[in-house]
Amino acid sequence: MTNGLPFPNRNFMQVCWLVPDLNKAIESWSRSAGVGPFFWFDGVDCVDGRHRGAPADFPTVTAAIAYAGDLQVELVCQDNDEPGVFRDVFGRGESGLHHMALVCTDYEAERDAYIAGGAELAFEARIGNSRTCWVDTTPTLGFMVELLEPSPVREAGFAAMRAAAQAWDGVNPITRF
Repeated sequence: MTNGLPFPNRNFMQVCWLVPDLNKAIESWSRSAGVGPFFWFDGVDCVDGRHRGAPADFPTVTAAIAYAGDLQVELVCQDNDEPGVFRDVFGRGESGLHHMALVCTDYEAERDAYIAGGAELAFEARIGNSRTCWVDTTPTLGFMVELLEPSPVREAGFAAMRAAAQAWDGVNPITRF
């Protein structure tokens, strides 16, 4: 770590809120902030998941992603009490900033730096062809940090969403992905 900081990569590219109603949250973001279109996901396909060291599936959620300039805005709704990375921070009916995310330069080194710095590995799995994890930085930062392993497929998906946001005319704030 050349800069002497425990978490050297601070290039956050996403902010994620846990919300009680995904449709209302999207409506609010698109109407109030002009952010859209939101790409809607019914669930997140994870394999080889581990929650706090034990094999686990990713919680059943609906999620939506849009771009505000270069910042990715993610909204997640979990309508159940399944344990997992979202219930680690918020109980049912609660909402707020859950995590910020960054694409890693070196996934393993950055994940390990967070752990060495005192953060607990909350959840790790493969999404598509690359690894993703959430490290629990709530005691120090007040939210989790999601680390994304770079991949051409992931970057192509993000680029398509950015392009859609740049061309968005303010109509139809939801796109089913």
